[in-house]
Amino acid sequence: MTPGGGPPAVTTVDHPVDVLLSDGTTVQLRPIQPSDAPGIVAMHSRFSERTRYLRYFSPYPRIPERDLRRFVNVDHRDREAFVVLAGDQIVAVGRYERLGPESPEAEVAFVVEDAYQGRGIGSVLLEHLADAARRTGIMSFVAEVLPANGAMLRVFADFGYQVQRQFADGVVHLTFPIAPTEATLEVQRGREHRTEARSVARLLAPRGVAVYGASATGQGVGAAVLGHLRDYGFTGTVVPVHPTAATVAGLPAYPSAADSGLPVDLAVVAVPPEAAEAVVADAAAAGAHGLVVISAGFAEAGREGAAAQRRLVRAAHAAGMRVVGPNCLGVANTAPGVRLNATLAPRLPVPGRVGLFSQSGAFGVALLAEADRRGLGLSSFVSAGNRADVSGNDLLQYWQDDPGTDVIMLYLETFGNPRKFARLARRIGRDKPIVALASPARPAGVGERAGPDEVAVGALFTQSGVIRVDTVSELLDVGVLLANQPLPAGDRVGVVGNSSALTGLAATACAAQGLTLADGYPRDVGPRAGAAEFAAALAAAAADDAVDALVAVFAPPLPGQLPDTEANFIAALPAALAAGKPTVATFLVGRAPAGVPAYPSVEEAVRALGRVTAYADWLRRPPGTLPELPDVDRDRAQAALRPESLDPGGLLAAYGIDVVESVPAAAEDEAAEAAVELGFPVALKASAPGLRHRLDLGAVRLDLADEAAVRRAYAEMSALFGADVLVQPMVPPGVACVVELVEDPAFGPVVGFGLGGVATELLGDRAWRAAPLTDLDAAELVDEPRAAPLLHGHRGAAPVDRAALADLLLRVGQLADEQPRVRALTLNPVLARPDGLSVLHATVRIGSAAARPDTGPRRL
Repeated sequence: MTPGGGPPAVTTVDHPVDVLLSDGTTVQLRPIQPSDAPGIVAMHSRFSERTRYLRYFSPYPRIPERDLRRFVNVDHRDREAFVVLAGDQIVAVGRYERLGPESPEAEVAFVVEDAYQGRGIGSVLLEHLADAARRTGIMSFVAEVLPANGAMLRVFADFGYQVQRQFADGVVHLTFPIAPTEATLEVQRGREHRTEARSVARLLAPRGVAVYGASATGQGVGAAVLGHLRDYGFTGTVVPVHPTAATVAGLPAYPSAADSGLPVDLAVVAVPPEAAEAVVADAAAAGAHGLVVISAGFAEAGREGAAAQRRLVRAAHAAGMRVVGPNCLGVANTAPGVRLNATLAPRLPVPGRVGLFSQSGAFGVALLAEADRRGLGLSSFVSAGNRADVSGNDLLQYWQDDPGTDVIMLYLETFGNPRKFARLARRIGRDKPIVALASPARPAGVGERAGPDEVAVGALFTQSGVIRVDTVSELLDVGVLLANQPLPAGDRVGVVGNSSALTGLAATACAAQGLTLADGYPRDVGPRAGAAEFAAALAAAAADDAVDALVAVFAPPLPGQLPDTEANFIAALPAALAAGKPTVATFLVGRAPAGVPAYPSVEEAVRALGRVTAYADWLRRPPGTLPELPDVDRDRAQAALRPESLDPGGLLAAYGIDVVESVPAAAEDEAAEAAVELGFPVALKASAPGLRHRLDLGAVRLDLADEAAVRRAYAEMSALFGADVLVQPMVPPGVACVVELVEDPAFGPVVGFGLGGVATELLGDRAWRAAPLTDLDAAELVDEPRAAPLLHGHRGAAPVDRAALADLLLRVGQLADEQPRVRALTLNPVLARPDGLSVLHATVRIGSAAARPDTGPRRL
């Protein structure tokens, strides 16, 4: 165990959080402080009489000085209050007050200024107040609400809490527990989805775009973006902002966006970093919802640039705006009603139904050019650059709702919030395929062992419904197929061609991609077959009930082989498509017709088909459920993680994971005494973690039947491995297994399972799944390692209790999901038997109390 330090991850005055409202605007939330008194008074003065009456049950025209002092002075434990700020103005306040010393109950209340009501501030305040209250031992909230205050009653009713209501003395009394549940998490994540999707939608469909930094000479980055906006036919207004010029790029220019008097929803920024904050203020005054910052010189340029980037984002969020970039290529929307090209790319691909996200600006240019060359139509495109605010996760939320997008393609260099990415992908992938080109760089795992290797990472992506590719070419290969063809109903492939060499290559490629060659294939019509024969063979294969997908390959005939030199073999392809089965083609002559994904080589065609087939197979599998596990005591788990009394064994026991008792000894007499206390027979093991299971090295001695045997074994082992040993009671033998938990950079906490032994460790024979695990995840984990047949019974051995192993994995997965301080865990060995299992050793690594991404109340 390695304990960590650091303060709890709570929202503080020095570390406020930005949150999204239901309309996609941003506000700031932080604890109240005494200096907020004038702001509270000012907010109170803006309340309508109705708002005052509903909150205070009386007209309450002004706040008495005594009440004001109490409002703004809280201890942040028994009494807490959060304020919400739009810019520098307080627009809402929420508070709780404990009902007596150490009471598990607290009264909660909040009030929102009239102009900001109906935008989700109440639910955001409730999330953060409940989170803060739980940290101090408060278990439930009570509230008193007037029956006429329907909006407040809906906030409580719609949150997913089990609310009890009583009506007395003209007031509705509410009581509800504040522990998070599946229902409250579902509500919270539904709101997160809607707010993030709306915030991006406002960026991609603006009524007007202001461009800052476009020179009157037509030179430079700003002028390029302005030209692309104009030339692509943006349907809204374009407002060049220039301090002196009357026109820029043939368009009327203005000294500020607000001076134009035109609607401006989006600001494109191509000014130096030192001028960016002034642009934020001007864009906010014009009513802009977001910024696309093309300019470089921010976080990618070093410490000073990173500080400038933080100031830029803070200023934008304070003004209610989101930020794409900095150091990005821009954004585009090909919808006919928008026609937005706010990018550095002079040409966009044709309109289509694929959403494309690129973290890299330079890479984005290449992606757009290649998509255009292949005829891959895009619905929208976003380059996030430094990803200071808007990220790939935001775009996933938007594209899930976008009726104009059917396929999502991502180029990701890093994962800012891996848990959230995995969670969103598992949900969104059920509706729309996600194809991701992720950086191959894999930081080492956090625990004693490295995390998932490249093969396992691919399996993790597959588990989340993400089609992971390795190259730009493959990204577009798969995108073209998904955009133009239906998903295969199975993995049986029919190969038809006029060249035995090509059809043979296709058959080999199918086997390499895990595809099944359908019976009777490949079908080689021969180099002398005419176009009609070729078309008939393709049509027959497409109509074959034993074929789920079709690979068409064609090599040009040699001179003199065909009597009809004008035959149009490519015309045979549309007939094959009529059967509604996915078809890929490699034609070494001519150009495939629209709608037929064509590839320069057979291997590329089959590889794309293999990726899509694996995704279709994932869709057919049920998603599984998160079972309710008995014997899980979360209160005991929290007590075991208190810094003053860290108890890894107690933590595991709180999740129903029992570890066989182990007594350390550093001398022969201590080992003998421990053996007597535990009862014979016992096992003696070298204490070092890497030796505890090394029976092959003599570091483990089993079935020691009496004290004399213990002393002899200790003398031999201490001479080889040192004085420190562990004494354990003997348990029945079984198949040695290993269960691990590590933090993966793309998926957050992942659970690994494999069989023990030097050979399997050397080969890295581990299967991995992202936490939390469903019942199907756990069952698949047990059966996925290459050595898993040993668990089913091998050479006459009895099969082990695989259900007990799956249950253990579910418990580790739930622990990983609920306890972010647990950074790594290893159970090794776990002896699996026909009648159950025994966990012999456990290593737990504890980190700081910093909040894990994608946990806690909503925040940007």
